[in-house]
Amino acid sequence: MASMQRARPPWWGSPLHITYTIIVFVVLASLDNAAIFMIPSMVLPISDALDTSSGAIGFLTGATILITAITAVGWGYAGDATNRKPLLFWGTIIWSAATLLSATATTFWMLLLWQVIAAVGLGAIASVGFSVISDFVGPKRRGLAMSFWGLSQGIGSLVGGLLASQLGAESFRIPLVVVSIAGLVFALLYLTTYEAPRGFREPELAELYASGGDYEYRIDRAQIPALLHRKTNLWLILQGLTAQFAYGSLLWIPLLYQEKVIAEGYGEATGTKVGGLFAAMFTIGALFSILFGHLGDRLQRRTPRGRALLSAVGILGAVPMFLVFFWVPLRGLDVTEGAGTLTLLSEVLLSIATNPWAALAFLSAIAAIALTSADSPNWFALISDVNLPEHRGTVFGLGNFVNGVGRSAGAALTASAASAIERAVPPPFNWAVGLSVFQLFFLPTGWCYWKASKTAPGDIAEVAATLTARSERSVDGT
Repeated sequence: MASMQRARPPWWGSPLHITYTIIVFVVLASLDNAAIFMIPSMVLPISDALDTSSGAIGFLTGATILITAITAVGWGYAGDATNRKPLLFWGTIIWSAATLLSATATTFWMLLLWQVIAAVGLGAIASVGFSVISDFVGPKRRGLAMSFWGLSQGIGSLVGGLLASQLGAESFRIPLVVVSIAGLVFALLYLTTYEAPRGFREPELAELYASGGDYEYRIDRAQIPALLHRKTNLWLILQGLTAQFAYGSLLWIPLLYQEKVIAEGYGEATGTKVGGLFAAMFTIGALFSILFGHLGDRLQRRTPRGRALLSAVGILGAVPMFLVFFWVPLRGLDVTEGAGTLTLLSEVLLSIATNPWAALAFLSAIAAIALTSADSPNWFALISDVNLPEHRGTVFGLGNFVNGVGRSAGAALTASAASAIERAVPPPFNWAVGLSVFQLFFLPTGWCYWKASKTAPGDIAEVAATLTARSERSVDGT
């Protein structure tokens, strides 16, 4: 990699090269989320193939999310202190190779081992990738740009769920192989991308980079306590703990709808495919993150409280919509037992247009997911707004760690709760109960965002003042 950096071609760092770099980053962010979301969409075939339970798969899913979150802290700090490109390359190699090996598992414990190793690599994409992408975007368009970054992860979740439910309905191994090979290919493509200097698009550093200078500040361990004492960081990190209890539970939406289809009298393979198709179409609501990222930018230009307030409104407004979505039945569903994916897709689309229950499920899902989509781009943007460039990967890693704790707990506890009450409340209603309970955790999330809206203005002003002073010193040669 060092020899490649010494022999850079003339087009290196050109606008076209930067566009190519962003595309590779977006695809990598999609693929790592595809890898995470495949297992929950194949609970039934994995349970059959490895002779295990849905509760065990829930534990595996929670463990994978938690390991990803824990390792993201270390990856993020390393990225803020050193060269980020090798970290992202090797992180991608690790998760891709381990996902490929997961396809060879013949027991639950073998699958757990390879998925835990994959999670170590996935942590790099989360925190180091965020640090890099934030340097390509200035504050005025940060919410919009981060909406595409977050949307790419949502698309990855969608693709992972689709691959798992369609290719994995008969064998869980095929989708794992497909995603792992794609990850290895894009790891190689990543070697040819451009690494933006830290703070590349910060307006306070524009004069520094125009003069040929470089922003040479790096994090050290002594600075970490100050990051945790920054009030906006504290609220942004705390909101993730409660929010991710709710988000983690949503990993089981494919299984909820698979069970709803089976409850209408269809077989397991058809239920897996049709439920996966419903779950995939529901995620269309995530496209609204582009709108909410843009609105966050506009509100932020009016008041530095804008992003946080918008996130609070979106999170709280989504709760009643989710409850409708979980409980609406699929009565009168008419699909062909044992049909292929294309036939089932056309029938599912027709049911949304002609079956009032399916239509209500679709509309409530779109509304709920659209409202929560205000959260992701504005959280990403706020982390960048209130932290110096050399601190963003670490703070994101810390936030991602707390998110992972909440998300893994939400995923695992929802599965455990649904399994525990299954005798008294049969599927799919046991899953509807579990998912509904965990949506209550969105309430304290909204409160944390409201608190962050009060502290963000002062922290943003402090970052701008520090960057301006550093730039002036560097340009003056002092």
